[in-house]
Amino acid sequence: MSGGSGGGSSAPGRFADYFVICGLDTETGLEPDELSGENFEQTPLRRTFKSKVLARYPENVEWNPFDQDAVGMLCMPKGLAFKTQADSREPQFHSFIITREDGSRTFGFSLTFFEEVTSKQICSAMQTLYHMHNAEYDILHTPPTNDKDSCSSTGDCNGTSVSKLQRFNSYDISRDTLYVSKCICLITPMSFMKACKKVLEQLHQAVTSPQPPPLPLESYIYNILYEVPLPPAGRSLKFSGVYGPIICQRPSTSELPLFDFPVKEVFELLGVENVVQLFTCALLEFQILLYSQHYQRLMTVAETITALMFPFQWQHVYVPILPASLLHFLDAPVPYLMGLHSNGLDDRSKLELPQEANLCFVDVDNHFIELPEDLPQFPNKLEFIQEISEILMAFGIPPEGNLHCSESASKMKSLRACDLVSDKRNGNIAGSPLNSYELLKENETIARLQALVKRTGVSLEKLEVREETSSKKDLKIQCDEEEFKIYQLNIQIREVFANRFTQMFADYEVFVIQPSQDKESWFTNREQMQNFDKASFLSDQPEPYLPFLSRFLETQMFASFIDNKIMCHDEDDKDPILRVFDSRVDKIRLLNVRTPTLRTSMYQKCTTIDEAEKSIELRLAKIDHTAVHPHLLDMKIGQGKYELGFFPKLQSDVLSTGPASNKWTKRNAPAQWRRKDRQKQHTEHLRLDNDQREKYIQEARNLGSTIRQPKLSNLSPSVIAQTNWKFVEGLLKECRNKTKRMLVEKMGREAVELGHGEVNITGVEENTLIASLCDLLERIWSHGLQVKQGKSALWSHLLHYLENRQRKTTSGSFSTSGILLDSERRKSDTSPAMSPLRISLIQDMRHIQNISEIKTDVGKARAWVRLSMEKKLLSRHLKQLLSDHELTKKLYKRYAFLRCDDEKEQFLYHLLSFNAVDYFCFTNVFTTILIPYHILIVPSKKLGGSMFTANPWICISGELGETAVLQIPRNVLEMTFECQNLGKLTTVQIGHDNSGLYAKWLVEYVMVRNEITGHTYKFPCGRWLGKGMDDGSLERILVGELLTSHTEADERQCRTPPLQQSPSMIRRFVTISPNNKPKLNTGQIQEAIGEAVNGIVKHFHKPEKERGSLTLLLCGENGLVSALEQVFQHGFKSPRLFKNVFIWDFLEKAQTYYETLEQNEMVPEENWQTRARNFCRFITAINNTPRNIGKDGKFQMLVCLGARDHLLHHWIALLADCPITAQMYEDIALIKDHTLVNSLIRVLQTLQEFNITLEASLVKGIDI
Repeated sequence: MSGGSGGGSSAPGRFADYFVICGLDTETGLEPDELSGENFEQTPLRRTFKSKVLARYPENVEWNPFDQDAVGMLCMPKGLAFKTQADSREPQFHSFIITREDGSRTFGFSLTFFEEVTSKQICSAMQTLYHMHNAEYDILHTPPTNDKDSCSSTGDCNGTSVSKLQRFNSYDISRDTLYVSKCICLITPMSFMKACKKVLEQLHQAVTSPQPPPLPLESYIYNILYEVPLPPAGRSLKFSGVYGPIICQRPSTSELPLFDFPVKEVFELLGVENVVQLFTCALLEFQILLYSQHYQRLMTVAETITALMFPFQWQHVYVPILPASLLHFLDAPVPYLMGLHSNGLDDRSKLELPQEANLCFVDVDNHFIELPEDLPQFPNKLEFIQEISEILMAFGIPPEGNLHCSESASKMKSLRACDLVSDKRNGNIAGSPLNSYELLKENETIARLQALVKRTGVSLEKLEVREETSSKKDLKIQCDEEEFKIYQLNIQIREVFANRFTQMFADYEVFVIQPSQDKESWFTNREQMQNFDKASFLSDQPEPYLPFLSRFLETQMFASFIDNKIMCHDEDDKDPILRVFDSRVDKIRLLNVRTPTLRTSMYQKCTTIDEAEKSIELRLAKIDHTAVHPHLLDMKIGQGKYELGFFPKLQSDVLSTGPASNKWTKRNAPAQWRRKDRQKQHTEHLRLDNDQREKYIQEARNLGSTIRQPKLSNLSPSVIAQTNWKFVEGLLKECRNKTKRMLVEKMGREAVELGHGEVNITGVEENTLIASLCDLLERIWSHGLQVKQGKSALWSHLLHYLENRQRKTTSGSFSTSGILLDSERRKSDTSPAMSPLRISLIQDMRHIQNISEIKTDVGKARAWVRLSMEKKLLSRHLKQLLSDHELTKKLYKRYAFLRCDDEKEQFLYHLLSFNAVDYFCFTNVFTTILIPYHILIVPSKKLGGSMFTANPWICISGELGETAVLQIPRNVLEMTFECQNLGKLTTVQIGHDNSGLYAKWLVEYVMVRNEITGHTYKFPCGRWLGKGMDDGSLERILVGELLTSHTEADERQCRTPPLQQSPSMIRRFVTISPNNKPKLNTGQIQEAIGEAVNGIVKHFHKPEKERGSLTLLLCGENGLVSALEQVFQHGFKSPRLFKNVFIWDFLEKAQTYYETLEQNEMVPEENWQTRARNFCRFITAINNTPRNIGKDGKFQMLVCLGARDHLLHHWIALLADCPITAQMYEDIALIKDHTLVNSLIRVLQTLQEFNITLEASLVKGIDI
């Protein structure tokens, strides 16, 4: 968004729109500027007074209406300043930006200097103020000694210890000369900073030099206003100042946009490391606050960072110089980039910033930057910094920045671009990249540069620190060498930055989702539309890029960029920035001819620098246009005279209109052209008629943020209220969009688990969405705060709430805040259940406070939000927090979001919708913390568990790890233990040591609950553990399912279908008495196998971060093991009533058969032989395991191992032909039906392409 707008417009307009003079209006006299901060403890000379726009020429131009308030505020953001002859009075230059309602911009350049006050009234008024001040001061500070105090509080020390008397009588009308600030300013449509600075400096020089200038001042000002054109795109222009020629040049439409601030200064002030970090914050749309005592520095840093973003554009509040009267704007709950002026005396700690959770604070003068928490790394950050540093060093700039330039205000010389370090390079840092990186460690400035380069699309192929380019020998450059160097450095750095994005998004077009409907309907629904296939794009990216990219794709600037792409199909209709970027991307793709999907994190240096530099050099060597020279105007005799040292009021009659017939100023052409240009600047070109286009532009502007720039007028309470109301609406809208987006992603995924549609969300993205929800909550909580405490507004509110509660609950202890949840008890279920976990906001806070890994308030607030989301209590907790109205009133101003009742209700309602889906955003993120788990074992009541004599043990496994074997004290069925987070639980191994007289135990099920998140898992068993009982098992592996909690009785149960449970009752009956088992027919069995295999196939088609538990799919209720069990049970002969026969018995017989065959060497073909050998080896290994697992457990182990090693289909084929099968199965058995067996083998073969890894608990004690 920086620099000029503008495509190739037909008629170039004028260079400048207005010339403005601001200063002290002697008519109205001294008006204190009370908005500029608390003035009265300052000595009168240090106070600020209102400045006025004294004159402007011409009165108005139709294409850029004059905004008096804004110009007045930004020319002299701190109002008038007074000085005496004792103070230094150097002129100061700064530039500023005015953003209009529609987002287009005007640029201002102002030079502030001091003039002697000639008005007697003003001098005596100042004297009077001093008398009053001194009288008050004496009353307040009776002890005469505290000289030091007074000195620091008034901020008026000049470092010398002056006696108290002199100090406070520092203005004496008889002895001192009083000076006041005045400012001359140019308002221009494009940002030619260097040229405007020269114009103003030469004008100022004309009134201060002893010799009057060759012509009256009016001639020069008339010339710049009416006779100097804007240079056309791709051309250079030369015009005359008062004392010398001034040159400016404008890039062509195929180059990076116009940018005329010295990038060098940013890198010197901040250092490359800091610049890259600041750049990253800006790309991710954090709030950014720049802090400096030089307006021009604020401007340079802000403009550089936004320019380096090319091709993206900052979409939110952008106020590089925040006038003192608008300080309340800092609590805007939206992303912003603002610059705050420091007086050079207060340190950072004095600054009251409403919210710092997502704030990037940049102390420009002190080379210091505070970053928001968990800022992801910019992709290839080290190589990037390395590349920038090489360029900086070639220009003699240390990559870590020039600390000298930020020592202290007194020593600060104004850092002009021409103070460039002159030595071309130090010999010691020539080639070694490592060395130069070491230098870079602390450097932020580099990053900023880099972004600029990106804008130019430069890429640096092999750029070592190099000597100055040799081309200068052939070309005579028209500007001085220092200035040329600034041009060179700018373009090189910008090209390097632009190259990062051309590389990163080289194939972005493939992923743009073109709307199916016509433009207009697309446009009206555009908030709901997905315009970019994020998931596919991210799945192509190298892993290290993901943390940054997944967040970047969620930003407003990225969305607008893609919207632009969709809006302008045709080349001629394309926004200029997009056109430049697309042509660069096309070049890269030609060069690399790589397939779009073959992503690499190889760092591609920038190769376009020389070409970009060349075009600038050519423009500067051969000037394309020279403007008309200043000439005498038709003025009355005696006009145009002025006194030395005073900038005069000019003759408005000659300056109010331009020449009648000048080829540059056909009034209509520029007006239409400006209008067109302004629309171009929006870079939104709908093929719509103009009204619709205007409407679209407004809408587009309002999408991400309702306000681009505060209304720069003297703010009445009603304006402030209206601004805040817009913020409240914006926050609510953002909340609605975020919750909707998160639910669509989540539901989408769950729908896929049910087999509908395509899945397109990855774990990275979910984390990104939750992080951005946390940011939104922080912004809401910091809107309208009375007093800021700590960096997280949400956490500090929670702490206040906690404190209040502790005061109230002296007697009744948490009677109100703990609500009991009767969670798992079903009506039919009379078996023991766990005592329910209490819902308590305070308890959840305590859990977070106990996590030692989380050190900061912002971190605690985020962890608390994640925990509440996982427990489906976020809306409920926040409602409870806000129900303490007294507290909310105490902490928040009337206009705060949290005190707008309707909006607050709607906001809580939006958050309630998260209860419809399951999040594991706490469990999956805090993987190393200790978590208490509560275990309940429920033995069967029918068969005297009380007589049980053996010593039981249990071992619990989850996706993140497993516990050691826990011994359970005898007759204790409930216990709590603590261990590192296991993640989602998958299996429980339970067993006993077979000691004592009655070592038989019938376990119904086991329950395990995570005491922090409240997730409860049930592991059904329903089988005996004991020798000679059931299948003789002393230990079993149980597979769990997560139980749903019924948080509110009336809440409908809304959840994904439960995950499969472990084998339950059916199986128990099967094995206890095979006769009464439910008979499944062959069709049902085939279907079960198909379902089980299908489940495993789907599991592997999901992105890795979202796969559930594979163990469930293998060993769960409808898993592969139970499906194969049905196959082998079908038509199985049961010999006698009371003797149970298990599938394992059959398999062992088959094994013996094959082994005897081997010994008799009656071997069929070789293939068959290896299969048989394998089969026998596995059976033997399982039988030899030291674990006491029963026959069904062994069968389960065999199936899992067979699936892992892709052998199941071989074994089925083997067993189908085995004579043992003929003996042990009826003729109708599935295993004897060849067609059915063949289809079964085909189904099992589909598992071959997957790499199945088994959970440790399934194969403990076996090493095959």
